[in-house]
Amino acid sequence: MAVVRDRRQLNLRLPLPEPSSRRPRFPLPIPPPISTTAAAAATTTNTTASSAANISCNDLEKLHVIGHGNGGTVYKVRHRKTSQVYALKVVHADTDDALVRRQVFREMEILRRTDSPYIVHCHGIYEKPTGDIAILMEYMDLGTLDTLSQKEGTFSESKLAHIARQVLNGLNYLHTHKIIHRDIKPSNLLVKKGMEMEVKISDFGVSKIMCRTLDACNSYVGTCAYMSPERFDPDTYGGNYNGYAADIWSLGLTLLELYLGHFPFLTPGQRPDWATLMCAICFGDPPSLPENSSEEFRSFVERCLQKESSKRWTASQLLSHPFVCKDLRSDR
Repeated sequence: MAVVRDRRQLNLRLPLPEPSSRRPRFPLPIPPPISTTAAAAATTTNTTASSAANISCNDLEKLHVIGHGNGGTVYKVRHRKTSQVYALKVVHADTDDALVRRQVFREMEILRRTDSPYIVHCHGIYEKPTGDIAILMEYMDLGTLDTLSQKEGTFSESKLAHIARQVLNGLNYLHTHKIIHRDIKPSNLLVKKGMEMEVKISDFGVSKIMCRTLDACNSYVGTCAYMSPERFDPDTYGGNYNGYAADIWSLGLTLLELYLGHFPFLTPGQRPDWATLMCAICFGDPPSLPENSSEEFRSFVERCLQKESSKRWTASQLLSHPFVCKDLRSDR
């Protein structure tokens, strides 16, 4: 357990030029700006989105801050009339980071397009007269898989199979609708308490909508640690790179990390380093599971972590893999 907590404090990101009190972060290279047409569409449809949800920002009471990230603040809020609890992400107008604003518009666009029980649900999008942008989402009371693992330690295979089924259903939905997430990792998978733990995909700030078959897909966005080999070196590992297989690689690493209690490409307690990670991902062997893990789990991870993207199974194929199909509920 101590090993798990030591690893978690590293927060697998490379340093940016920030105050030394901040945790180290991986660099997030600036993606190409979305078109002004898409940004304008995001603004003009705010009224439609909020009216459809029939929720006004004025009816929401802020309870406390859930977290900070991507230039915004996420609040736990309560609807004054119904007492329903939501999460409200607010990006203030005085945010002068153009990258953050583009990512917010991209997330707004994708959230309006998605309707799946495996994707965090958006209840409304608002642009206030002050210029602040707010996104009202369902409240996931257990936080993220990253925070949950800090509290509970490593995950059993049965819990990981349960998690994998839900994330794969979400990825299959996104990929079917030509959306690539590009930043699957424990901190972007939200968790809600229920009869069975619900896991949903969130944070679409660096996602990509593939509008055309041959649409270019900038591979170098997201979090370096979870990038697949072809995202660093598409000529060597990608072939006809389209990005969908990269989400599968990230899922494989995520499950492996939750099982081991530390990031698979680093030893417990090792500080992240961009060059070390890039060399390990591109030139090293994919990480493997301990011998005491099940054959089904080892097979599943192997299908996700093929270095050549064309050899990885798709989300649809992995949904039929024995690891996610067998009944493991008794161990949850």
